[in-house]
Amino acid sequence: QVQLVESGGGLVQAGGSLRLSCAASGRTFSTYVMGWFRQAPGKEREFVAAISRKGGTTNYADSVKGRFTVSRDNAKNTVYLQMSSLKPEDTADYYCAARDTSILLATTRDEYNYWGQGTQVTVSS
Repeated sequence: QVQLVESGGGLVQAGGSLRLSCAASGRTFSTYVMGWFRQAPGKEREFVAAISRKGGTTNYADSVKGRFTVSRDNAKNTVYLQMSSLKPEDTADYYCAARDTSILLATTRDEYNYWGQGTQVTVSS
């Protein structure tokens, strides 16, 4: 099993930047595909980004492509989400997730079997 703890959320003005971190403990971090999801009030949890086990391959939702960057440091057991040019519609709780059932970069929540508790991001206009 793996335990995930997100940090780095907060309040930022539109156009600003934030970097989220997700620290993992437990089994070997490099064996997990990692993903980021977000959930806005009253909405379904949606895919944001995913990164392969060694970090060489990434995938993004169209809504964040070109503004967000996912990366990982396996030596630190941490995955990051660098968010730039933030918009009010990026306001949500952000969750990191891990999957060890496949090496594919999944984009649906059902394909991830471990989740963090979330960190809140608020973008003011």
